[in-house]
Amino acid sequence: MARINTSRSRLRSFTARRPKRGALVIAAALSMSAFTAEIAAAPMQNPKGGHSIADTGFTWPTVEQTVRVLTLRDYNTRIVVMGVTCLGLASGTVGTFLLLRKRSLTADALSHAALPGIGLAFITLVLLGQDGKHLPGLLAGAFIAGCLGVGCILIIRHTTRLKDDAALGIVLSVSFGLGVVLLTIIQQMPVGGQAGLQRFVIGRAASMGARDAWVILICAAAVIVVCAALFKELQLLCFDQGYAGAQGWPVIRLDVILMALVTMVTVIALQSVGLVLAVAMLIIPAAAARFWTDQLMRMTLTAALIGMVSGYLGAVISALQPRMPTGPVIVLVCAAGFGVSMVAGIRRGMVVRVWRHWQLNNRVAMQHLLRAMFEQYESGTTPDRAFDGARMIQPRRIKVQFDKLLPKRSWTAAELRGIAATAVRRGLIHRNDDNSLSLTDAGGAQARRVVRNHRLWETYLIHYADIAPSHVDRDADQIEHVLGRDMVDRLERLLSEQLPPRTVPPSPHGA
Repeated sequence: MARINTSRSRLRSFTARRPKRGALVIAAALSMSAFTAEIAAAPMQNPKGGHSIADTGFTWPTVEQTVRVLTLRDYNTRIVVMGVTCLGLASGTVGTFLLLRKRSLTADALSHAALPGIGLAFITLVLLGQDGKHLPGLLAGAFIAGCLGVGCILIIRHTTRLKDDAALGIVLSVSFGLGVVLLTIIQQMPVGGQAGLQRFVIGRAASMGARDAWVILICAAAVIVVCAALFKELQLLCFDQGYAGAQGWPVIRLDVILMALVTMVTVIALQSVGLVLAVAMLIIPAAAARFWTDQLMRMTLTAALIGMVSGYLGAVISALQPRMPTGPVIVLVCAAGFGVSMVAGIRRGMVVRVWRHWQLNNRVAMQHLLRAMFEQYESGTTPDRAFDGARMIQPRRIKVQFDKLLPKRSWTAAELRGIAATAVRRGLIHRNDDNSLSLTDAGGAQARRVVRNHRLWETYLIHYADIAPSHVDRDADQIEHVLGRDMVDRLERLLSEQLPPRTVPPSPHGA
């Protein structure tokens, strides 16, 4: 500002000395040039002393702003949140069936197929003298184009030898190419051009109006009603299409209805997340719900809940940071929910799978140790055999030296000590003073059961699968640990002629 005042003082002194009209014009021009330069060089501050309007840096919202957005006090925030929440509800519901049908990329093909429909609807509305950017008309064109895209996919799939991936790739690429050509033609039209149509490519939920939100709400309600009315039929279609057809269900008609629902959800998603990210709203919530349950009803409700929460949080975060686009933020929130589900899902999450794998390895190792000790008792190499046929009497009297167990499996000394310590804590093994091991009463009963199941399976493989006795131990060892009570009973009934009931069969490998 000091430099601006200096320039003004120079102008006054110059005009005082030379009061000619030409000199005044020249001086005024020079002064304005200096003033403009000073303004351009100075930072652009708002009148309240805030940040520059060109500042694109991240700023944390205040507590008042956060509370205002979370409580939906602003009209525009309420409209956007309502629209994207309904979209998440419908997307999660339909996406569950789409995921189980293994047609995840169908939504991607449909979203790209809707682009030429938007272009043709714009051109048609303009030729009819209407507003080319009338949203219901554009969505109707997108829906019709999406249905045509579904029809093309089904025709290619059922009338040619091409697989699903080829049909999806053909429809996706051709539709997107046609859409780009139509947008170029619209750009050259004398009317408003394609300004505003690009939002259907990348989405612009912040510009959503009340009419747009009501369209999304009505379409989402229709999707929910149809899915609820045809839940059993869609469930059968997803899990066994051949059985559904053999029972007389209209498989093709149900498939068309499902694809129509997917098309409807994809079309209403164009307004908020755009055609590029529409597939994420359909697939990610359903894929995240798959980690939490195996039941279809619970999976559908969980996917709908994840979609709703993702839409709400994405809209809120975008409202707190106005420079962030709403559609990509919603997809990122969905991705975060998927990451949490993949790690912490109680049914298929990574933590649960690691825990179950660890438990299975411990159980298998324990069974191997008990079987090794039983076979050591049985082999006659122990100083005191206490067997009544195949039944052990007073197993605590029988001692097995630690070194004799190492050759039974590919154990290291440290691994065997760890397994033995776990067995001691569980009351299956007793550690003697001379560092030998003995089975407890409970351990002897469990060891007998493990050996019996193993040899039942070995006997079955030898007599009915023609596997040599020298190889049967390895094959039986791969499945004996998962034999249930029903399978053991079936093996006993099948082998009742070869083996006495409720006894431990002899080892097919000899002593």
